[in-house]
Parts: sequence; C-alpha cells; structure tokens
Amino acid sequence: MTTTIVRVLRDRNAGLYLGAVVVSGFGTSALWLASGIWVKELTGSDGLAALCQFALWAPTLMGPLLGTLADRTRRRPLLVAANLALAALLLTLVAVDDDAGRLWILFTVLFLYGACGVVTDAAEAALVATAVDKELLGDFNGLRMSANEGMKLVAPLAGAGLFAAYGGAPVALLDAVTFVLAAGMFALLRVREAVPVRELASLRARTAEGARYLWGHERLRPLVVAGGLTMLSSGITGATVYAVVERLGHSPTYTGVLYVVQGAGSVAVGVASGALMRRFGARRFGGAGIALTALSAALTAVPNDAAVLAGSLTNGIGLPCVLIAGLTAVQRETPDALVGRVAATANTLMFTPTAIGIAAGAALVESVDIAILLPVLAGARLLIAAPLLRSWGDEGARERATSRPPSA
Repeated sequence: MTTTIVRVLRDRNAGLYLGAVVVSGFGTSALWLASGIWVKELTGSDGLAALCQFALWAPTLMGPLLGTLADRTRRRPLLVAANLALAALLLTLVAVDDDAGRLWILFTVLFLYGACGVVTDAAEAALVATAVDKELLGDFNGLRMSANEGMKLVAPLAGAGLFAAYGGAPVALLDAVTFVLAAGMFALLRVREAVPVRELASLRARTAEGARYLWGHERLRPLVVAGGLTMLSSGITGATVYAVVERLGHSPTYTGVLYVVQGAGSVAVGVASGALMRRFGARRFGGAGIALTALSAALTAVPNDAAVLAGSLTNGIGLPCVLIAGLTAVQRETPDALVGRVAATANTLMFTPTAIGIAAGAALVESVDIAILLPVLAGARLLIAAPLLRSWGDEGARERATSRPPSA
C-alpha cells in the first residue's frame, strides 16, 4: 500500500491534481458554512439559511446534462477556464456586504457555483482517467477522498472564524484565491488530449448515450445502484443525529464531535482504498463498506457514548468505499469520449438520494423511535451490500489485468 501511495504522490500530474483539490476544497468548505451564517445574520431566517445548501446542491439534478459538456472539449483547458470563471464569479459577492436586499446575488452565485462544480467534477474524472496510470486510479481516488474530507475538518471552522471577524466578503475573496491557485495547477498538468470528435447528435441524445452506457454495463450498474441506496439510507441516519445526541444527554454542539470522528474515518479509508480494491475488487470493497455502515447504524442505536463514537468512526470508514469504488470503475470501464457524462450521471444517481433521505429522515425521526429506526436501517444496508459481496469470480485479478476500458 505504501509503495503505491508513494508512486501516486511522486507522479507529477497526480500531485498537481491533488494540490488543486486541496486548495479549492478548502475554499469551498469555508464558503459552504459561511454562506448560511451570512444569510442567517442578515435575515434571521433558518429557512433562507438552509436554502444556501439547496442552491449549491440543486445543480446535481442536472448532472447527466452538465456532464455532457465535459465531453465536448479538452478537459484541461475546461478546468482552467472554469476555475478562473468561478474566481471571477465569487468577486461579485463583495456587493452583498450587509444588505439583505442583495442576497439574491448570493443565491445566484451559489447556484452557478454548484453548476460549475458538476461540470468540473465530470471533467476532472475524465482527465484523471487519462493523466493517471489506471493501476493507480483506486489509490488516487482514495487520496482525493482523504483530501476532501480533511479539508471539511478544518475549513468550515476557518470560514466561520473569518466571517465572524471580517464578514462574508473576505470569505468569498479567500475562495476566489483558491480557485485561481487551482487553475494554475491544472494549467501545469502534462497530458495529451485529442480534440473531441464533433458529434452531430443533439445534446439530449448525447446525454442519453451516457446514461444508456452506465445502465447497460454489468459491472458499473450494481455499484452505482448500491451507492445511491446507501446514500439514501445515509440521509435518513443523518437526520437522526440530533435525536441521538439528545438521548445521550449532550447539547446539540456535540454533533460536531461526531462529524469530526466520522471525517477521521473517511480520511483513513481513503489512504487504504487502493490497496483494498486491488485485494478484494471494487464490488466486494464497496459491499464491505456498506456492511460497515450497517454496523455503524447498529452501534449508534446503543445509548452509550463509546458505542455512538464507534458508530461514527465506522460510518466514516464504510460510507466512502462504494463511492470510491463506483468512480474508479467508471474511469476504468468507460471509453474516454463518454467519461464526463457517465461520471456525472453516476454522481447524480449516487448523491441525489441523500437529499431524499434527509427529507424522509426528518419525517421518520418525529414518528419512529430511533431505537427501532436505526436497527431497521442496519438491516436494509446489509440487504444493499449482499449483491456486491456475492462471488464475482476472481474480481481482484481481473481488475489488475484490466488496463484499458472496453469499446463503446
């Protein structure tokens, strides 16, 4: 494991890409929290503050369509341009200042921010498949997850502190600087990209082509479906966190401790994911992760601090597994011309259910005792994991032998 991680970190393209993820992720996580605080302070409305997260998340519903844009041009120039455009867009937030009447600017920026994020995520997935050795994709995606989760542990507090001291505009400026730095790192990537062949089909037809490829692929579809169902159940358990903390006799601020412990677990599994996928294969790695989230739900149902903390750690370790496995499989199994739209479609199918789960969990936690709800969710997750844990031949050996994606 150590050898392959060192190989990833020594790879010039991989190092630059991870650097871009770290700096832009720091700015994004800082703005993610500060935007809600900004709206809350100007309006006093919890609902409007929550709309900040919805504005950022809503464009993922258009993932298959937006991902198609990443297949229409070379990905490196697209990433440079998109990051610079986001930096310029963030500068408009200076106009919001302390004027609640200008909050429409903030919501517009957040929506466009989310839309650009969908396009850049798709372009990054496609570019990485070209720039990084396919043997190292699992390690790379795991390190990327670790970098993202690591930023989530420190950046929101930094953003909140900067907002408390100087207001929202400096947080926006900080985020803009991180995107400029990320654009510079993407510009330094050394990768040969052919100009995409101009497709005569309509945008709708090209979007549908990516969805058909994903749904018709016997190895990708089970991973993406399992990922979506897992994130649906994760949304439900996420809605129970305050009830869990209340049952333990702690104040709501204790949820921060649980999130930090969960984040630490995600950072740890990200580092080990490449080696684990080579050993067990993507399906069984993803299935084992889902099974760990089932154990997490069972532990969280126990009204004991140590058990709940163990459940948070276990959830942090298990939840990213199927997501890393799904993205790595998409990059390995998809022809270059389709990677952008297939990756965006997979992200939509895996992450959109989270919002549905949160809404369902908000209703269930009011009517169902969490001592019953959490064990039921644990059982449901075992059912989700079961198809992935079934024997699928020597999957690990087959993945090691696979160096090129099949033809479309």
